[in-house]
Amino acid sequence: MDWEAFEKHKPFAGEKKPSMLRRRAGHDYEGRCIYLITMTVEGRQPLLGTLVGNADAPDNSPLAPRVELSPLGEEVSLCWLDIPRYHPEVHVLNLQVMPDHIHGILFVTRQMSQHLGMILKGFKTGCNKAYRSSMPQQCCGKENESKSEGGLPSGFLFSRNYNDHILEGKGALERWHAYLTDNPRRLAIRRAHPDYFTVRFGMNIKGQNYAAIGNRFLLDHPEKVQVQCSRSLTDEQTNDTVKRMLSKAHNGAILVSPAISKGEQAVMRAALEAQLPLIFLTPWGFNSFSRPGHQYYEACAQGRFLILAPWEHQNQRIPLTREMCQSLNAMTAAICEL
Repeated sequence: MDWEAFEKHKPFAGEKKPSMLRRRAGHDYEGRCIYLITMTVEGRQPLLGTLVGNADAPDNSPLAPRVELSPLGEEVSLCWLDIPRYHPEVHVLNLQVMPDHIHGILFVTRQMSQHLGMILKGFKTGCNKAYRSSMPQQCCGKENESKSEGGLPSGFLFSRNYNDHILEGKGALERWHAYLTDNPRRLAIRRAHPDYFTVRFGMNIKGQNYAAIGNRFLLDHPEKVQVQCSRSLTDEQTNDTVKRMLSKAHNGAILVSPAISKGEQAVMRAALEAQLPLIFLTPWGFNSFSRPGHQYYEACAQGRFLILAPWEHQNQRIPLTREMCQSLNAMTAAICEL
């Protein structure tokens, strides 16, 4: 949908609700572009494979986490890799099949005659055929045959629609490839430490509700220190601030920061690298499927990281206003007073 059509229909669309499945208004889904695509199995049933390995094993170890694909998972992989045969203008750059979902990177190399969604619909059609042929093995017995609510016995493998990310910014493609490669390890870590990776909603702290991911017991620590740095700090002043804050953390304090300014971000990076405990306030809300970013996984797994989100999840990140920054700083101060 282009901007003209979007603006024309917007008054009749009703209240806009956050959704990871909404297409970006104004974006040309037929033109040259690189996408990160995510699709989930209906009901999040683990039909595509089994996670094996140890979350603590190094990447080059035979015990490193990986997904052993089921016969259906193998068919899904073949369908994805087969997309260029039907659409030569689309190149497959990567694929990670997980037990209950897939992540894939597609490169639309030139203008297409149809929307990206139609290409993905064709992919799903192939997967549905593979699923239907496996249904005697997947759905045997009267009890399973009666589960029409889940959608799977009807022959549709994936949930409706898909989530897409559009490539923007330097280094994004490398981060996407790393994200796909690390997916099995992140799943292994979540399973080893489920409480640290479950989103908790409705946490009330001094009258403010938060959603939280990580070790909530960090809030009970008796000494918490607010990290607040002026945007006008010189490099030398920033370095001094980092040293001072890390010294406090090494002496037992929990650093609390929204990481707004460059100085605050430098303290946060240094604390993570030094494996020190940290409470991070993020302006970007969570939904039920939210996970900590790649750089936070290890810290969460070790129980030394907590992310608090005071505001609801939004589809697109918006620039922080002065009022938002002031609110985050005030919340940080309130948390340190606990």
